[in-house]
Amino acid sequence: MLSIQDVIDYCDLDRGEIEAIAEHEHIPVTVAAEMSELLLCTPDGVCRLHSMIIENMQHALDSGHYQHVKDLAETYEHLQRTHPIPSN
Repeated sequence: MLSIQDVIDYCDLDRGEIEAIAEHEHIPVTVAAEMSELLLCTPDGVCRLHSMIIENMQHALDSGHYQHVKDLAETYEHLQRTHPIPSN
């Protein structure tokens, strides 16, 4: 039986990025991990991933969850380094 950490270790994203997908899509982390692999397959998917995290940050800011905004900002910085928005 695989643990959640086993599933995350298999992915090309880190835990924070996968959790951000789960938060945005309102799905379990294991499903978000699977979704992450599909998102990374295309430039549009990578752009969608960036949008998800930005939308999560906006929602957290609007809700007054400032620590969560900070955590998501760190996650987004990592995403920008490892999977930048593709250029045309």
